[in-house]
Amino acid sequence: MPEYIPLDLPDNPKLAHNITHFARALRRAGLPIGPGRVIDAIRAVEAAGFTDKSDFYYALQACFVNRPEHRAVFGQIFRLYWRDPRYMEHMMSLMLPAVRGVQENKAAQAAEKRAAEALLDGNRPDMPDAEENREEEEGTQIQIDASFTMSKEEKLRSLDFEQMSTAEIAEAKRMIARLTLPVKPIASRRGMAAPKGRRMDWRRTIRQSMRMGGEVRTIARMKPRPRWPNLIVLCDISGSMSQYSRMVLHFLHAVANEKGQGWAKVHAFTFGTRLTNITRHLATRDVDAALKSAGAEAQDWEGGTRIGKCLHAFNRDWSRRVMGQGAVVLLITDGLDRDDAQELAKAVERLHLSSRRLIWLNPLLRWDGFAPKATGIKAMLPHVDSFRAGHSIRSLEDLAEAISRPDDMGEKDRLMRMMSEDRKQV
Repeated sequence: MPEYIPLDLPDNPKLAHNITHFARALRRAGLPIGPGRVIDAIRAVEAAGFTDKSDFYYALQACFVNRPEHRAVFGQIFRLYWRDPRYMEHMMSLMLPAVRGVQENKAAQAAEKRAAEALLDGNRPDMPDAEENREEEEGTQIQIDASFTMSKEEKLRSLDFEQMSTAEIAEAKRMIARLTLPVKPIASRRGMAAPKGRRMDWRRTIRQSMRMGGEVRTIARMKPRPRWPNLIVLCDISGSMSQYSRMVLHFLHAVANEKGQGWAKVHAFTFGTRLTNITRHLATRDVDAALKSAGAEAQDWEGGTRIGKCLHAFNRDWSRRVMGQGAVVLLITDGLDRDDAQELAKAVERLHLSSRRLIWLNPLLRWDGFAPKATGIKAMLPHVDSFRAGHSIRSLEDLAEAISRPDDMGEKDRLMRMMSEDRKQV
């Protein structure tokens, strides 16, 4: 155990109290912070001093943050708690129900609502009693028709995963567990017995006639036997995709364990800096146990991204094993790759040729001004069948439509036209 030099604190240590309250807010927001880190933070601030705000910020960040996805939450709570003198008023505006024309029509930034909820400890501010008394004296009653307003679940369906609070993430996971992804069967040449089938089964007819001394009494009929495809999911678990990939894996677990949706088998792979097969882990019925074992199997969570090399490894080692029976492939990634663009294009092209349909879900498509400027996106986009957003529950629900409609291209057509216009200008 490390031994610390005795720390001289004043009789009424307000700074230690404030740092402790700040750590509680971070813990309510989802950061794993215990008493030991609070003590380390107090001693780090004592050693760094208060001459510079940035030193104070990074001293606390070094003690409280150990994962990339926690930086945004830490930054928002730090700004609201330490920097903004009107942070309480701002947090209350985030927690109050928004009424168009009364509140500022501004979307919360990433992790901002979660930060406000953590600092307010989940309590919504009440209206002052003076306002209620004034309304009673004046005898004025205001009635609002909320019959056409969005329900709580409807709002949660369209909310970005990155902007959800801790309670909203828990509710979103429960909603995702109820989602389904049905698929239509593939036409097959093989047949099965059917009394009212359109095709005549001459082989079975002859076998039946042999039992009757060669006399044909009835003509056996058959219909095409339904054949179900495999579902292959390649999910990016790099740092920029961590929050989205967790929600997608919850959705994938629900699809893999729901019977009667039509998929022959669901195969799941994660990739960041290397490819990992997590199919057997998703077979566990409990979603928390399944994702915990999958996270232990994938050692590159929240790391870098090497899309081209990971897809090349899938084409080389797994394509022939799992891509039979007209498999449908879901590729979940933001496409931000710094490797060779030509190798990435070749890997995606081969994946496209091996699959029945290749659907790309990209959370960056949620932005209205999204344009295919990144090199990785330019290399991948021409070789996919459909390009859709994957940032909310609504986008996951719309995925069923993209799978059932072979002609669905999502946003690919529009973005391909943008790429061709850019080439003409160059």
